Amino acid sequence: MARVSRNQWPLVLVEGELTLRPLRIRDRGAWLSVRRKNREWLNKWEATSPIPEENRNLPTFIEMVQFHSREGRAGRSLSLAIWFNSELIGQITLGGISYGAYRGGHIGYWISESYANKGLTTRAVRELTRYGLEELRLHRIEINLRPENAASKRVAEKAGYVFEGVRPRYLHIDGDWRDHLCYVKENPRI
Repeated sequence: MARVSRNQWPLVLVEGELTLRPLRIRDRGAWLSVRRKNREWLNKWEATSPIPEENRNLPTFIEMVQFHSREGRAGRSLSLAIWFNSELIGQITLGGISYGAYRGGHIGYWISESYANKGLTTRAVRELTRYGLEELRLHRIEINLRPENAASKRVAEKAGYVFEGVRPRYLHIDGDWRDHLCYVKENPRI
């Protein structure tokens, strides 16, 4: 259940032993460690820029935390670390939040290989989706994933998302423009 109102940051969502909360500066060591251990596991799914110099000038951890905090306070993007029994195991973002006639956003996530296929990503997606649909009153949330990412496809389907279609050359991932499958969950109350 949400522990803060829809307009407050930092947002903390708790679902059993799973906690979703923004990264803090003091999480730097844990975040760098899990990213380092999972570099090879995550590389093939990581967004890249088609402009090579942008891939060399990535933000520092502190800059990333500050950016996510500004975006969270503004309500444009909710980037949350996934903690399981107090261990950092991944990250999930409800981004591209838009209101007005669209009222939607999109969810992206990554999980440590040692915690994959345990249902934890699905639980995190369900909780952030619930927050987006019930608290933010969004109309639709999308998950766009690579066709060859069977595990991510299972997450979307188990979280109640429905396949909507293919987005050719949708995102620049691992050095090239990649097709994505679009899964959607709509709010039946809006």
